[in-house]
Amino acid sequence: MTDRYAVIGNPIAHSKSPAIHAAFAAQTAQDLSYEALLAPLDGFAAAVAAFRASGGRGMNVTVPFKEEAFRMANRLTERARLAQAVNTLSFEDGEIKGENTDGIGLVRDLEHLGCELAGTRVLLLGAGGAVRGVVAPLLQAGVARLFIANRTVGRAEKLIEDFADQLMYGIPNTLNAGSWADATKDAPYDVVINATSASLSDEAPPLPSGLYAPGSLAYDMVYGRGLTAYLKQAREQGAARLADGLGMLVEQAAEAFALWRGVRPDTAAVRATLRAALPPLA
Repeated sequence: MTDRYAVIGNPIAHSKSPAIHAAFAAQTAQDLSYEALLAPLDGFAAAVAAFRASGGRGMNVTVPFKEEAFRMANRLTERARLAQAVNTLSFEDGEIKGENTDGIGLVRDLEHLGCELAGTRVLLLGAGGAVRGVVAPLLQAGVARLFIANRTVGRAEKLIEDFADQLMYGIPNTLNAGSWADATKDAPYDVVINATSASLSDEAPPLPSGLYAPGSLAYDMVYGRGLTAYLKQAREQGAARLADGLGMLVEQAAEAFALWRGVRPDTAAVRATLRAALPPLA
C-alpha cells in the first residue's frame, strides 16, 4: 500500500510541498503519495485525526497551525521543544511525534549560499514563530552574535528569556534583542534575515542604515515574490547579496522527508527547478 503524507494549513492552495515531495519520492524510489489539505481555522485537530485514522503516516504543518501542532504532539524532539512550534508530524507506534525542521532548513540553505555561519554576526528581524524556530539552529551553527530586532521590543526580549532558560550557548553574550533602531548596537552584520510578514504586504521594516557589513547577505524568508520591498531596501542600504526563502523551503522539506523515509534526497535539482519558475531577485 502506498504510504500517505500531506501538508496541512490555511491557506494551502499555494503550497509547493506536494511538488517537492513528489520530486523527492521519484528521486529516491519511495512509494508514497503527498497531498495538500485545507483545514478550517478551528478544525486543525479534527483534520489531523481524520488523516491519521485513514492511514496517514505523517504531515507537514504550515501557517497558522504550528503552535497547535506543538501542543498536539505527545513526543517532541529537542528542536521542536526549543521552538515551541512543530512543522512536521509523524504518526508511529500509536504516538504523534513533533519535529521542527525550519531552523535546520535555513542553516542548510545559508550554507548552500556560501555562508560559513561559525563566527558570523546575524540580525534576525521579527519575534514570531518563524524566528523562534531558527534561533537554536543558528546558535548551534556557531554564530558569534545573534541580534533579534522587533517592532515590539518586549516580544523580542521575552523570546530571549525563553531561550536563556533552555540553552547553554553563551547567552546573553551571544544573543541580544531590541528595537529596529537598537539593531545598530551589534552592527555591522554578515547576514540579515527578514522573518517578519512585511513582505507579504510588500512592505519593509523601518530599518536604520549601517547594518550591512562588506560582502553581507540579505535574506527574506518569503519566497516567490521576486525582489521584495525588504530586499530592495537591503540592496539600497548596502547588502552585497540577496536571497529569498525558497531554498529554506526545500531544505526543511528534505529534513522531514529523511525523518519519514530514512533516506535523504538531493535538493539541488529540486531547488533549481522551482527557482526557474519564479520571478528573479533582480
